[in-house]
Amino acid sequence: MGRRGSFWIKAGLLVAAVAIGDLLLFDKNGLGLNLGVLLTVVTLALAFAAPAIRRSRLAVLALAAALALAILPFERPSFIGFLLWALAMAVAALAPRAAQGDDGWRWLQRLVVGGLKALVGPLVDVRRALKVRARSGPMKVTALLLAAVLPVVGGLVFLQLFVIANPVLAGVFRGFSLPAFEPGRLIFWLVVGLPVWALLRPRGLRRTLRTPGLDRDLTLPGAAAASITAALAVFNLVFAVQNGLDIVYLWSGAGLPDGVSFADYAHQGAYPLIATALLAGLFVLAFLRPGSETASRPLVRALVIAWVAQNVFLVASTALRTVDYIDAYSLTRMRIAALLWMGLVATGLLLILWRLLRAKSSGWLINANLAAVGAVLVGCSVVDLGSVAASWNVRHAREMGGNGVALDLCYMRSLKGAALLPLAKIENRDISPALHDRIQYTRRIIQADMAGQQATWRGWRWRDARRLLLARFYIYETPQANTSRGRDCQGNPPPPPLTPAANPRT
Repeated sequence: MGRRGSFWIKAGLLVAAVAIGDLLLFDKNGLGLNLGVLLTVVTLALAFAAPAIRRSRLAVLALAAALALAILPFERPSFIGFLLWALAMAVAALAPRAAQGDDGWRWLQRLVVGGLKALVGPLVDVRRALKVRARSGPMKVTALLLAAVLPVVGGLVFLQLFVIANPVLAGVFRGFSLPAFEPGRLIFWLVVGLPVWALLRPRGLRRTLRTPGLDRDLTLPGAAAASITAALAVFNLVFAVQNGLDIVYLWSGAGLPDGVSFADYAHQGAYPLIATALLAGLFVLAFLRPGSETASRPLVRALVIAWVAQNVFLVASTALRTVDYIDAYSLTRMRIAALLWMGLVATGLLLILWRLLRAKSSGWLINANLAAVGAVLVGCSVVDLGSVAASWNVRHAREMGGNGVALDLCYMRSLKGAALLPLAKIENRDISPALHDRIQYTRRIIQADMAGQQATWRGWRWRDARRLLLARFYIYETPQANTSRGRDCQGNPPPPPLTPAANPRT
């Protein structure tokens, strides 16, 4: 296949992708099956248009991951899943031109430059196509396409007029109409077309900057081996004080000094402590290169191991503070994300220590941390954190006999379909009539919204279909699509209207 033939095949795939995107997504409410179909089409288009992908192992793996992530919206679309799909597609498109064994830092440069070049790529390609047309004569593909504009557009205009004037033609074309042109549709075409063209015609970097600084000690005046050893000793002592207080007051539950409440101690300062752990990791990276004379000293290695262990314990104490906060209040998506972030910080510290002890390269450290982050993000795109939060809040709610706060139906309602089954499960339990009424109202609102979403095939989601089926198993009633929405988010009915006071003169 010639280069010009390949170019026009990619142009045809671009037009098809934009047309499918317009049909599935433009001016349509809800994401689900429609997004999955579009992502799958774009993934298969890249596999068809770029035979070089099949000669690169990394590109094949990235394309396989992209196909799996493209299918994910059929189950449940998520922003994280879409970002991972876009990243996998970009890696698959650029991998055939990239050097083997590049670390995450080099790939970051390649992806950023490729994204910037995508903004001007179509203009460059149009200019090249016009130059080819000028050199190759008037009957080439470009000329034929330009010549077809007038008859196609003119024919459509006259056909539309005849349909209006002829009832027979109107009956034939009833239900069919060309999409109305509007500025929003043009912007949508650009939003879909630019990334697709960037994947089909990738423009990355052939040369990248080397990974900076992680394979050399940061040599500063006075930062000799003795200074680093003394610093590690001081750091261990300071951290031992903080961790000792956490052991006494946070882990064992001993009585606090007068004027300090347990809530203040347990809930205050979680993020500053995480910042402290991050600074500790940066110190080890900056001053202790694997294989250096300082890092090879037994005392320094022992102090580093002790310090990293104390940092990991500090992160565990910070996670316990967050768990105590959740017990006192409730579980939310953001608090789950905070716990996952703390786990990643602890993992990063352990990887830094392992790199130092096993003399691993900086590229290994970057790739290992990226693999940990990728695993967490993939898990978050598959697991519905909202459903986890809703189930936990129901089990630990004060009304359910738990030790938590009262059930927050406003937050449950904001979780949408993720809260349907937890609410449906408790609706038939032995609860007060007022609480049952508020839970039933909230559940019906959520169920009616989900049923409306599922009624259109474009927004259909397999996970929501299963949830609606199970909800009907728990609650034996017809879904109420016209549920009155006059209550507040907690399900409380509006107050009764004030009755006018009686006139004492009557």
